[in-house]
Parts: sequence; structure tokens; C-alpha cells
Amino acid sequence: MPHKTRKLLLDISLSCQEILDFIDGKSFEDFQEDRMLQLAIEREFEIIGEALHRLSRIDEATLAKKIPEYRKIIDFRNIIAHGYDIIDEAAMWDFAVNRVPELLDKVEDY
Repeated sequence: MPHKTRKLLLDISLSCQEILDFIDGKSFEDFQEDRMLQLAIEREFEIIGEALHRLSRIDEATLAKKIPEYRKIIDFRNIIAHGYDIIDEAAMWDFAVNRVPELLDKVEDY
């Protein structure tokens, strides 16, 4: 595995773990009331999406096999970065709670 691929996978893994640490013991209501938490999670999703985008340029075939939903994650990152005014808090919370653990498992098995 090329060095750059390993670095991108590490970035994704670290950002996933950060999100899980940030939301540990928190409820959706906590998330809605804590702007700093929202911004922190947004930032980690931006990193994840950008790293997946760069990884897709290196080896899209393997990425598509290992993380089939990678394109949706990149699209979500683009919404956060460019459509900041239309971010759905419930969707972001759902992704953080339900999708990030799955992604972390896939990245660790990559």
C-alpha cells in the first residue's frame, strides 16, 4: 500500500475516532444546543470527505470495493463545505452516530 494511501486512511480513521469521542455520552438535543460540537463534527466530516476524494484519485477501484458509499460521503462533505446554510442537523447526527462506526471498521480493514 503506497505511503500516501496509508496517510489518507489514517486521516479518515483519526477523524472518525474524533467524531465518536465528541459524541460520546451526548444526545441529539445536546448536539443541537452546542454550536462548538456542531462545528467540530462538521470539520471532521470535511476531513473525511476530502481524504476519500484524494484516495479516489489514487485507487478508485479498490476504494469502491472497500467503501462502496465513498461517493455519498464525498458529496456530504461538499454540502458541508459549500452548502453550509442547508446542513441538516438530524442527518449529520445520524451519520455521526450510525455511519461513522461502520466507516471506521471499513477503513481499519482496508
